[in-house]
Parts: sequence; structure tokens; C-alpha cells
Amino acid sequence: MADTAETQTSELAYGRTDWDDHHHLPTNTGLTNEKVTMWAFLGSDCLLFGALISTYLLCRNRVGPATKGPTAADLFDIPFTSVSSFVLLMSSLTMVLAVTSIQRAEMERCKLWLLTTAALGSIFIAGQVYEFTGFYREGLGFTTNISSSAFFTLTGFHGVHVSLGIVMLVTMWVLVTRGNLGPERAETIEIIGLYWHFVDIVWIVIFAVVYLIP
Repeated sequence: MADTAETQTSELAYGRTDWDDHHHLPTNTGLTNEKVTMWAFLGSDCLLFGALISTYLLCRNRVGPATKGPTAADLFDIPFTSVSSFVLLMSSLTMVLAVTSIQRAEMERCKLWLLTTAALGSIFIAGQVYEFTGFYREGLGFTTNISSSAFFTLTGFHGVHVSLGIVMLVTMWVLVTRGNLGPERAETIEIIGLYWHFVDIVWIVIFAVVYLIP
């Protein structure tokens, strides 16, 4: 009885409950249900981006017989996009630091790195908006031609994914700040990190295929 009481006291001290244990049991893969679900979602997202990239490759040089205007490749600012891409890739490093911090129960550092990751993602989105605005001023809109439609659909979907990731990061920061997310639930931050790294990897592929390959 004394050992049981001591165990319960220890679990309460670290914020652990039977509810947490029940919902974070490993599956046959050795991973929790939440992590398996995230991997399944990322797998389906790979199919989505694979289809969008394939469509862009098929349509990148087509402007259509009844339409005029430049293609996206005619207006690319490679140095600007390279800097924007570097900012997004650096956010993967800060995401790793956030996960490491919460695993070590360094909550202040975790909050700092979560906000830093969200800020870097926001800078990337701001750069993408600036780029799209410049394209529009040069006469390249979503419906200008088939090529522009494929380009804006591909990069726009990626931008939506980054924006959703920023919302997730800010939500995690709020939970950590309020004390609702502690070291015992570090896997939650890790799962968000999986999503964020996936978004970064997808952008590497998009940047190489769309911007660098002529």
C-alpha cells in the first residue's frame, strides 16, 4: 500500500495520470497511436505533393493557345527565394532544439525555440507573399495560363501547410506557458516536429524541381 501511494504521488508530481498512460500505449509497431496517425497523415501528404509536383512538371512550359503572359520561371528571383528557403530550413534546427528542451524539462528554452520556429516560418510565408505579389504585378496570376495555375497551386498548398504548422507551434507555446504541457508529454512536441520537418523536406524538393531545374 505504501509503495502504491508513493507511486501515485510520484505520478501526480510529474503530471502523469492513468489517462495519459491509456492514451499513449505503444502499438505493434512500437510507436504510440498518435505518432502512427501522424506518419499515416504524412504518407498521404506525400501522395498529394507528388501529384502536384508531377502536374507542375507537365504544365510548366504550357501557356495555352488562347492565353498570353509569362511563366513563373520567367520571373523567378533565385537569390531571394534561396534566402527564404534557408530561413525555413533553419527552423528545422530550432524545432529540434524545442523537442530536446522539453525532454530535458527546460521549459523556458522550449518556449523560446517554439516561438523562434514559428517566427522563422512566418518570415518564409511573408517572403512567399512578397514573391506572389511581385508575380502578380508582372502580369502573372493564377489564371494567366496553365503553367501559372500549376505553380500557384503547388506552392500555395505548401504555404498553407507551413501556416498550419505555425498555428500548431503557437498553440504548443500557449500550452507550455500555461503549464498544460510538460516533459511527460514531450511526444506531443515531437509529433508536431515530425510535421514541421516534413514541410521543410517537401520545400527542398519543390525548390529544386521548380526553381533550380530548368
